[in-house]
Amino acid sequence: MTDEQQKNLKQELEAQLKSLEERMEHTEEFETSELSNYDNHPGDNATDLYDQERGMAMEQFKEEEHEDVLAALKAIEDGTYGKCAVCGKDIPYERLEAIPTALTCIDHADHSLDLESRPSEEDVIGSSTDRPAKTEDSRIRDYDNSFEDVENFGSSDGPQDQPGEDQEDFYKDDEAEEDEQFK
Repeated sequence: MTDEQQKNLKQELEAQLKSLEERMEHTEEFETSELSNYDNHPGDNATDLYDQERGMAMEQFKEEEHEDVLAALKAIEDGTYGKCAVCGKDIPYERLEAIPTALTCIDHADHSLDLESRPSEEDVIGSSTDRPAKTEDSRIRDYDNSFEDVENFGSSDGPQDQPGEDQEDFYKDDEAEEDEQFK
């Protein structure tokens, strides 16, 4: 890497640092204007929570990017910029041009993707089909009984929604009236 190339990368890193510091300084704190969540629709509360979590994730990303830029600028000052921090080989200029904060060669870059971790909510929330069962038959039976479990707990059905003797008599009386009308 030539001195001119390093100078250009340093200017790019300094501009990136300035931009990051300005963005970090002007954080938008999301606050709800509601005095109480009592009468809010659950979707409104979920939107508020999502906005807060997104804001926190963006702040964390900015802080990590800020640390990476500072580390790259320090490496320029120390004279180690452009050399892999692990093996000491030269980092290709094309890599530094694409990722000016890179301190390792592509062979020693972190290639691991976290495909295993899941949201913490999944530890608490589970569906009725997630219950462990000894056999497939008992799993199906548990799922089939889930509607009965809900009905036993209670529903919004009123007496008029439940079939009974009075309803059967009502239909019989209604049929008798129709028969008399068409005679």
